[in-house]
Amino acid sequence: MDILLIKPVVTEKMTILGEKLNRYGMIVNRKADKLQIKKAVEDYYKVTVESVNTMNYRGKRKSRFTKAGLLSGRTNHYKKAIITLKAGDRIDFFSSI
Repeated sequence: MDILLIKPVVTEKMTILGEKLNRYGMIVNRKADKLQIKKAVEDYYKVTVESVNTMNYRGKRKSRFTKAGLLSGRTNHYKKAIITLKAGDRIDFFSSI
């Protein structure tokens, strides 16, 4: 499998979860399992992962009216992982900006 961790989920809700419960969200490869995600996060961010919860999201059908007429399409399927870290560990997504 090439890329396991695609991008972090940086939303208001996930920021609050990170501060209070030490949980972080990531969009991951759809074929990755919990053990692969755990190993990838530990290797990349140098932290200790306590648990990994995953959710599969299906793409939705979307349509919009434009000057050219009705355009319709679909959003992508994706898998989201909620990673709980050991007390004392932190992930700073903004340090490399």
